[in-house]
Amino acid sequence: VVDDDPAVRNLIQRFLSKQSYQVEAAEDGKSALALFEQFNPDLVILDVNLPDVIGFNLCQEMQSRNGVFVLMLTSRADEADKIRGFSKGADDYLTKPFGLGELEVRVAAILKRQRVVTTAEQKRLVFEKLMIDPVRREVTLNTQAVLLTALEFDLLHFLASHPGRVWRRAELIQEVWDYEYVGDQRVVDVHIGQIRKKIEVDASQPALIQTVRGVGYKFECPAAQVLSEKSAI
Repeated sequence: VVDDDPAVRNLIQRFLSKQSYQVEAAEDGKSALALFEQFNPDLVILDVNLPDVIGFNLCQEMQSRNGVFVLMLTSRADEADKIRGFSKGADDYLTKPFGLGELEVRVAAILKRQRVVTTAEQKRLVFEKLMIDPVRREVTLNTQAVLLTALEFDLLHFLASHPGRVWRRAELIQEVWDYEYVGDQRVVDVHIGQIRKKIEVDASQPALIQTVRGVGYKFECPAAQVLSEKSAI
């Protein structure tokens, strides 16, 4: 938990500790990064307005290190701020004031994505020069590693697992975010845009993740095939 307000910081730490989570807290960006390296958290609850750094940039820095899940917690309720947070890798965005019950649900939903990968889901997906490995959570394009945030990987893997199927934004939020997201559904558009920049030859004319006007998105590749062998753990 990273927040410069001791009341908020201590409230969240005490509350989540009672829910059987192991929780550490920091008051600024510098101490947060030091603690991040020692604690190696599964999830960071991160305030945007910190005394020494903008939370959006800290989110991106942490994401670049190990793809950790990040829940932005802030008094900034503007849509532009939310879009900026998601584009920097945030998995969710909760505005102050907030209810502890809602916080608990969102934390549980994010961490639920770390579920054990089933046998059926262990198969690597190969689409010409794009390879998606769900066990290692790695993506390569032309044998080069593609760096995706945790949520970007989940969204890409889900779409690629159902090639040709058209998904509405609300359906993607339910399937990938794993709960009823109450915010702007355009958060899906932001993440799709980020993925396209990383895997498409021309992001302005995407060939892999296509927009179905008035409906949603689909993953399309005529040479798609799923490898039969399982990835080694």
